[in-house]
Amino acid sequence: MSSFVFTKKIKVWTFVLSIKYNYYTEILLMSSQNIYILGIESSCDDTAASVIYNGKILSNVVASQKVHSEYGGVVPELASRAHQQNIVPVVHQALEKANINKSQLSAIAFTRGPGLMGSLLVGTSFAKSFAYGLNIPLIDVNHMQAHILAHFIDEEGFDKPEFPFLAMTISGGHTQIVKVDGYFDMDVIGETIDDAVGEAYDKSGKVLGLGYPAGPEIDKRAQLGNPKAFKFTKPRVDGLNFSFSGLKTAILYFVQREVKSDPDFIAKNLNDICASIQYTIIGILIDKLKLATKQTGINQIAIGGGVSANSGIRQALKDGEHKFGWKTYVPKFEFTTDNAAMIAIVGYLKYFEGDFADQSITASARLKI
Repeated sequence: MSSFVFTKKIKVWTFVLSIKYNYYTEILLMSSQNIYILGIESSCDDTAASVIYNGKILSNVVASQKVHSEYGGVVPELASRAHQQNIVPVVHQALEKANINKSQLSAIAFTRGPGLMGSLLVGTSFAKSFAYGLNIPLIDVNHMQAHILAHFIDEEGFDKPEFPFLAMTISGGHTQIVKVDGYFDMDVIGETIDDAVGEAYDKSGKVLGLGYPAGPEIDKRAQLGNPKAFKFTKPRVDGLNFSFSGLKTAILYFVQREVKSDPDFIAKNLNDICASIQYTIIGILIDKLKLATKQTGINQIAIGGGVSANSGIRQALKDGEHKFGWKTYVPKFEFTTDNAAMIAIVGYLKYFEGDFADQSITASARLKI
């Protein structure tokens, strides 16, 4: 090798090492700073704000909208109007609970999507205006990524998954299995082809005369019933995708048929019906997770999304540790449903990468991971 080539290679490696040194030096310097991120969540019917300080949640405020229970589901126009009323007091309360002044904020993180367009626009517009007024960075966050990265909130008693791991996000609007190789290196390997698992719970609850949202009530009653009292056929879907529309229809026809024979059928068997519905849904989810671990060779599993608050699903996941050798991660209850703490942690992680948005950014109702 000529001395010229050798000298050139030395210069290249010196340059590469210099870049790496500067990168890690910058990370160390940033970690020693007082970094406050305000997270704002408004993707559906909950207005939420949270303040995170160097990875620790200082406040997590959520204003729920009860008006939708009268309609059996979220009414988009009512949701966006309620967000307009709630967002200022919710942000004020989050700052107050965190015991900081708005001038101390390092950046504003907000949910860009996916979600209801009207609801997203309220949060997006407020975040852009607030960041502009304070002359601080603006950080856009994917709602579904946030459900996954909620596991990295610094919370005592809760372990953080190691990369790579599988994440199952289950909510009213989404059901996905995601292969997670890094904070922002995610690949959706399975998803619903029609309805989400949360919709299956709510529609089944409506058939049974339960209020909205029906998921918590079905979960509560399922613990008192026989999960094998009634059998519902699991939809057959190839690969890692899901389908719940057929299950909803099967439950509807089953209830209609039984009520025709006995008008008091629901009242007499409500706990058993709920237990059987939940047993079937959990079976579908666990079957897909078993297939996903087999295909990927990954045994670390984390769950997120509103439906992950379900006690039956949480228990089934924990049982999988003994049955299938999984290492499972279940987030703190308050970080499962829509909340701003998960938006704040993503904002915090993006802040370190300098991944900021500009004022031209817009909300995206169908934003993908």
